[in-house]
Amino acid sequence: MGGDHAPAEIVAGAVQAYREHGVPVVLVGAPRVLHEALIEHDAARQIPIVRAEEALEMNAGALASLRRPRSSIAVACHLVRRGDACAVVSAGSTAGVVATGKLRLRGQQGVLRPALAVVLPTAPRPTILLDAGANAEVKAESLVQFAHLGIAYAETGLGVANPKVGLLTIGSEAEKGDKLVRRAHELLAAAPGIDFGGNVEGHDLLTGVVDIVVTDGFTGNVALKAIEGAVRFTFGELRASFAESRLARFGALFQRSPLRDLRDRLDPEAYGGAVLLGLNGTVVIAHGASRANGIAAACALAARLAAAGTVAKIGERVAGTHRPHRLWS
Repeated sequence: MGGDHAPAEIVAGAVQAYREHGVPVVLVGAPRVLHEALIEHDAARQIPIVRAEEALEMNAGALASLRRPRSSIAVACHLVRRGDACAVVSAGSTAGVVATGKLRLRGQQGVLRPALAVVLPTAPRPTILLDAGANAEVKAESLVQFAHLGIAYAETGLGVANPKVGLLTIGSEAEKGDKLVRRAHELLAAAPGIDFGGNVEGHDLLTGVVDIVVTDGFTGNVALKAIEGAVRFTFGELRASFAESRLARFGALFQRSPLRDLRDRLDPEAYGGAVLLGLNGTVVIAHGASRANGIAAACALAARLAAAGTVAKIGERVAGTHRPHRLWS
């Protein structure tokens, strides 16, 4: 029920995920509305519906999870918690989904804070950025844990063996950055089980110099939005330049295929969405403006992570490299 184009595009994406990717899907929300949408795709008998009395608004904040305990995202999390589903996918309010996930699924044993991981379209393989907005303020120890969360995601979700980790800051030298970053650098450099590649700067985010970039949620979200804005601006300028003259339009015909490939690679929907790591369940948050293709990709990603045992992999890494901590410290 969440998303700028809900429920029509969400239902269409669920049907696409079922038919094209073989992902069994359960829709959670208003039964009548969802049933009518399924009928349009001749899928009413293929995809079941679970009733939810309420839905979070797209501008809902973290407190919405407490005010609406019967929201569709809360019911979806409950299905995962009791074992009736293996993952949650939502295109709704990021703050609402994160808060509800924390409340309903709880953090894994030993995880200080869950982190939101997004995939950046680097070449030859993607780069994972986390935290992308779940925690505005963190401790240095949390950044080390984010590295472990990212490693588990890279290995199970992207098939990357021995991923390299970088720390986002303002300079490549070890002493660059504030007290938090400098302390995190010391801990990451000494942490067992982490291939630490040192500091990375903002201009390194799309170069693929590391497989995982860790930072606090405030910085990560700003960086992510800056990248998305730069991509939109660049393609807008390209379209404008191609329309300036007949010669420019003629030349664009010869570049249509590589430009289309580049556009598809930079499309945030292509990777399915952000993954909330560190909970007792898989949660994928699709882009709020996602259409059917993006929702289908998010469902496929969620199913892949669940099947690969990402939650268990995170538990093993945390248990093997850290002493127990109080949750949400």
